[in-house]
Amino acid sequence: MQAQAASIRAEDPKRRVLKDVFGFDDFRPGQADVMDALLAGRHVLAVMPTGAGKSLCYQVPALVLGGLTIVVSPLVALMQDQVAALRLAGVAADTINSSLDREANVAAWRRVAAGQTRLLYLAPERLMTERMLDALARLDVSLIAVDEAHCISQWGPAFRREYEDLSRLRGIFPNVPIIALTATADEGTRTDIEARLFAERVETLVLGFDRPNIKLGIAAKQDSKRQLLSFVERHPGRSGIVYCLSRKKTEEMAAFLEKNGITALAYHAGMSKDAREANQNAFMTLSGVVMVATIAFGMGIDKPDVAYVFHTDLPGSLEAYYQEIGRAGRDGRSAEAHMLFGLGDIRMRRLFIDDEDAPVEHKRRSHGRLDTLIGYCETAQCRRQVLLGYFGEEAQPCGNCDTCLDQAPRADGGAEARIILAAMAQSGERFGAGHVIDILLGHETEKVLARNHQKLASFGSGLAHKKDFWLSLIRQLGAGGFLAPDPGGHGGLAIAEKGHALGRGEMSFHYRVEVRDRALRKMRSAQGSATDMEGVDASLLAALKALRLRLAKERQVPAYVVFSDRTLIDMAERRPRDLDAFAEVNGVGAAKLKEFGAVFLSAIAGHQADGAG
Repeated sequence: MQAQAASIRAEDPKRRVLKDVFGFDDFRPGQADVMDALLAGRHVLAVMPTGAGKSLCYQVPALVLGGLTIVVSPLVALMQDQVAALRLAGVAADTINSSLDREANVAAWRRVAAGQTRLLYLAPERLMTERMLDALARLDVSLIAVDEAHCISQWGPAFRREYEDLSRLRGIFPNVPIIALTATADEGTRTDIEARLFAERVETLVLGFDRPNIKLGIAAKQDSKRQLLSFVERHPGRSGIVYCLSRKKTEEMAAFLEKNGITALAYHAGMSKDAREANQNAFMTLSGVVMVATIAFGMGIDKPDVAYVFHTDLPGSLEAYYQEIGRAGRDGRSAEAHMLFGLGDIRMRRLFIDDEDAPVEHKRRSHGRLDTLIGYCETAQCRRQVLLGYFGEEAQPCGNCDTCLDQAPRADGGAEARIILAAMAQSGERFGAGHVIDILLGHETEKVLARNHQKLASFGSGLAHKKDFWLSLIRQLGAGGFLAPDPGGHGGLAIAEKGHALGRGEMSFHYRVEVRDRALRKMRSAQGSATDMEGVDASLLAALKALRLRLAKERQVPAYVVFSDRTLIDMAERRPRDLDAFAEVNGVGAAKLKEFGAVFLSAIAGHQADGAG
């Protein structure tokens, strides 16, 4: 077998590099396809989940092709980490950046110019200067890699204008294959990158986005410090990342955890470089450390045993959320992603967007992305279905998120949804949620009157509910795939195929009760359940929940679809011995009696036989 593997490596240069330089016996899914396209001289957009080994996709071809590979990276710390790792693997890599003194940068350039360097890491600001481009054009450049390529679409116009300028590379280096890599690009972002960087002449390879070992959960924000402490205490001795919106809150949360006996460190851009590096090194090398950070921390961090990611505040978008939670569970073990969600977060995020120095069109898209994230927070659907659906993947209910595992308050919203769909259809499917709601509530705004929408049959059809209700419902319809952003990208909404099916009565739609009501209900439920739980055998209830989860996963449905918690509590309290008694359990109907009666009776009998009852 070893001789056969050696023979394959001898015939395939990329496999030889993979084994000999990086020490891996085989490629991860998708890596070989990306490399083969580059080695054949084609441009590639590679969208791969966090932890899938994106860096190897250009590092291996760089060594196979020879010459110089230019790597565009957004963060100095990330570039330095990559260069250090490559050098440890025996690869000649360099970076030229603002954190190094002039002497170090000059020495690095001399190695590049002499042909000694295989991979050169540059920030877009340094690369896209005329002086650097002219100098590189005279060298043997064989490959260009643009890491974190979603910056081209999301940050280009507002944050890093040089990312947008990278579109010039294909003209300056017409015969050099370019690879753009990202873990977070929905269909709109991919289309944007394809158009800007490649003029649509690119091979796009999208790997699966699913990280099934990460449990997804969201809770209404009440007392964020206490909620955080309670969560962290459930993971004793495990490493985790806590994301906060501000530098001040980062330091306050880290100090609070320390005060309560948790080893916690802060990380944000306002700290000195030495302090940041010391804290990052401690987090990377020690176990059981909690890193409390702003989004300045994380890009390029590859610590496999991160047990959880906790958001004390709302991220900026679903893409940002996906990338941040992807830092958990890279070792394949069970991990958690938990987010606190409050209405104040929404206001703050809106202000951030409005204060950006960016074109109106970019702000409109940013607000649309935020609406999508809020819809994810408010959804009654399986969260993994919504998250993967956003990236264009279909999925069954996962059984590993809070909406699958806990029965959230929900209601049939089919009738209300059809009222929304009618207003959208009558107004042309090109307006945002605000205008649609104005039509529903009969508001004669300037925009409504200018388009004669006060004459629509839907005008005033939604007076039975308030604005917040309709806004939440529209976001949940969007999260569920019933609505879609208008193809022109102008911030409007269109009816998706699922929406048309819902409008025809061919599909159902259940909505989650609005977040403030949900928090209140949870508190009441917790107060009531304390009484309900008296006299219930906790170990029997745990066994019944485990059985419920197994049955749910087998059927690919949320756990509550099998039985609600209330039903399991009643079951544990009654301990039925036969089907007649089981039929008396609250929440057991004829169909469930037939399908689940015997297996649950067996579990109860087995528990009692073991002496646990």
